[in-house]
Amino acid sequence: MYFATCPKGLESALADELLELGLDEVVAGNAGVAFGGGWAACHRANLHSRVASRVLWCLGQGRYDHEDDIYELAQALPWPDWFSVDRTIRVHVSAIASPLKSLEFITLRIKDAVCDRFRAQVGSRPNVSTVEPDMRIHAFLGANEITLYLDTSGEPLFKRGWRRRSIEAPLRENLAAGILRLTGWRPEEPLLDPMCGSGTFIVEAAQIALGVAPGAGRHFAFERFEHHDASAWETARDAAMASRQPVRELAIFGSDTDRSALTAAKDNLREAGVGGAARIQFADALSLAPPAETGVLVANPPYGVRMGDSDELAAFYPLLGDALKRGFAGWRAFLFSGDTRLPKLIGLKAQRRTPLFNGAIECRLLEYRIVAGAMRRPVGGDVV
Repeated sequence: MYFATCPKGLESALADELLELGLDEVVAGNAGVAFGGGWAACHRANLHSRVASRVLWCLGQGRYDHEDDIYELAQALPWPDWFSVDRTIRVHVSAIASPLKSLEFITLRIKDAVCDRFRAQVGSRPNVSTVEPDMRIHAFLGANEITLYLDTSGEPLFKRGWRRRSIEAPLRENLAAGILRLTGWRPEEPLLDPMCGSGTFIVEAAQIALGVAPGAGRHFAFERFEHHDASAWETARDAAMASRQPVRELAIFGSDTDRSALTAAKDNLREAGVGGAARIQFADALSLAPPAETGVLVANPPYGVRMGDSDELAAFYPLLGDALKRGFAGWRAFLFSGDTRLPKLIGLKAQRRTPLFNGAIECRLLEYRIVAGAMRRPVGGDVV
């Protein structure tokens, strides 16, 4: 079994994606989704998932009462069968409702257990690297049960390899991809990000439309496993590369008033292999004309990072609502924000509010169906 992690709030989106990829035994959990299958399933999830953060291989689980139980479970696993003693390791521990006091101590006990198993089996132990380990060992502690995983991804999956330039605090790629899934956008629909910054939504949408596998241009930790089937992996990656469509101009649009951000967006599109697929322009979101009669608008409006002080933001949100109302009748608009004032000040009624997390920041994805002459409410009204 495997467990694909994701940002909180995107579990259902990830489960749907994994089902679309043809994976079996898909079950959504907390901050991730379990699925079954052999190494072909692992390859497919790493290669094609846009929403997952990592794909973890479940090694074993068991009950515990104290730290010694955890050591014994970890020490009993055949670690040298899975990776060489020459590989560096790092242990990550997370917990919910665990009675044990120190996760740092549990981390050390698991590390000791792995090293002791190597000494017993091959006569030496692997080194630890806290920066760029070859192997990441994950442990999750519940109230009385621990599960141990080996990370098959290595670097997080949201690191697609295309981001060469970014503005301050860019949206992570898998969060942007998950938001696009939640909007219901399809490649045949026009898509607009009127505050595109360095272009994360735009790049993800262009790659989706052109069938670009997000993992096709990078390496994974499973390639360093002792039992790695290089031929099967090469076949899967070659098939993904062969299925991508030639770059063409798409109905994907981005704009911003920050010229350096627009330059970054164009650079990122080119690095992602979709340069020229999206149309990028310098424009103010408050006066921008829609590029089509209907479509999907998605944006991550500023909430204190890319824009000035609180008073300036408080003035901006009602103007944004006015601009949407005035120019985008017939569009579905989705605003992702961690600012609790936005839904109160924008002056539009949200049809749906989806809780999501951008790292540790609790955010909302607000859906507005813009209809001429309706859907308006007084600024400062109650959040729907």
